[in-house]
Amino acid sequence: MATPTKTRRKKTKRSLPKGTVHVQATFNNTIVSITDDNGNVVAWKSSGSAGFKGSRKSTPYAAQIAAEKAIEQVKDMGLTKVDVIIKGIGSGREAAVRALMASGVGINRIKDITGIPHNGCRPRKARRI
Repeated sequence: MATPTKTRRKKTKRSLPKGTVHVQATFNNTIVSITDDNGNVVAWKSSGSAGFKGSRKSTPYAAQIAAEKAIEQVKDMGLTKVDVIIKGIGSGREAAVRALMASGVGINRIKDITGIPHNGCRPRKARRI
């Protein structure tokens, strides 16, 4: 009995002229996700996946490297214009945006959607160093 042969579809090159860059900066890590207009994630990088471990993940330099690598993944798709959405209060916020500006991709707007409590949950106790 002959086995049916499988036909492979040729992988189509994805075109992405404009997208959205989401930067989530926490105290421990920075995650950079690039999405298309529908919100589907096309590429992502974090400080941890960029090769940093431990407390070095939370540095601005690690966020800069993560943003550069994420943009590098989608440059060949034709990405020219992006909207930047920043969330979180980590130290990698500005460094990630600076890396996006230096990458040559045009930035339409920068939007900050960091949550601000309106007297909701009790905050954690202050660190004593």
